[in-house]
Amino acid sequence: MAVFCKESMVMFLLVASFSISYCSSATRLKKFDHAAKDNVNLRFLVVGDWGRKGDYNQSVVAFQMGRIGEKLDIDFVVSTGDNFYTNGLTGEDDRNFLESFSNVYKAKSLQTLWYTVLGNHDYRGDALAQLSPYLRKIDSRWICLRSFIINAEIAEIFMVDTTPFVKEYFVETEHTYDWRNVMPQKTYTQNVLNDLENALSESTAKWKIVVGHHAIRSVGHHGDTNELVERLLPILRAYDVDLYMNGHDHCLEHISDTESPIQFLTSGAGSKAWRGDVKGLNNEEMKFFYDGQGFMSVQLTPTHVEIEFYDVFGKVLHKWSRSKHLLRTII
Repeated sequence: MAVFCKESMVMFLLVASFSISYCSSATRLKKFDHAAKDNVNLRFLVVGDWGRKGDYNQSVVAFQMGRIGEKLDIDFVVSTGDNFYTNGLTGEDDRNFLESFSNVYKAKSLQTLWYTVLGNHDYRGDALAQLSPYLRKIDSRWICLRSFIINAEIAEIFMVDTTPFVKEYFVETEHTYDWRNVMPQKTYTQNVLNDLENALSESTAKWKIVVGHHAIRSVGHHGDTNELVERLLPILRAYDVDLYMNGHDHCLEHISDTESPIQFLTSGAGSKAWRGDVKGLNNEEMKFFYDGQGFMSVQLTPTHVEIEFYDVFGKVLHKWSRSKHLLRTII
């Protein structure tokens, strides 16, 4: 790993911690096998909208992530996208990769694999650079594909490329986007949904988690993503998905679905936050909202899930859990 001591040891641990396999021929999504360290309890952190060279409290959030990561003995980190501001990376050799990722998340507990999706800001730069295997030669933690699966045995995490679903990005003139390998949009997004539906139908995991950059439900600045409400949400409900995690809105929030057990969890507060424009806080589905910086932890056993949201001081702001076999929420 380019910027760390004990390079060979870190590389060994990362290589030993996961392997790559593939789904059946019914789906084209690459699958990463990453079992929990003790084969029973899966623990990971979720952070999004972070890459600002340590500014806007990114470094402070990173410090607390390292502390909580050590306490929980996490297995990996999930990034919900918008990894590099303001306009993604300029190429594979862009120093922003080191300055916003490798040089910021230096804690020992964070020297594990980072599973990452692209956000809309990432598409404003060289999107293919973030997907390039070359970045793993610079920092072996980095795993970034458009859509893929993390198989953690008791849970499967389905990472979904949501940016091409948003019609606004294809008509706006203020920004340009890197749509290589995405066009035609309609075909690409339908293939994403088909692959996800096939993978969900094949899954035997006790917990099914879907991760995308854009919110399905949110009371933050951007609000609901209508394209995902119309096209993605019905699939999540049909295949008994437990959790949907996202970034995009620079906040932390928890909303319960009104028609299924799905919990919508936003962790997009890895750096710049405090937008101040919030709507719909009185909805009974709204369980928690915080407009500042922070991140989220997930702890899973075969029968139990626990979610915690943290601020820049590492204080737990909100906690939620559910027992699968009881099929009820524990407050």
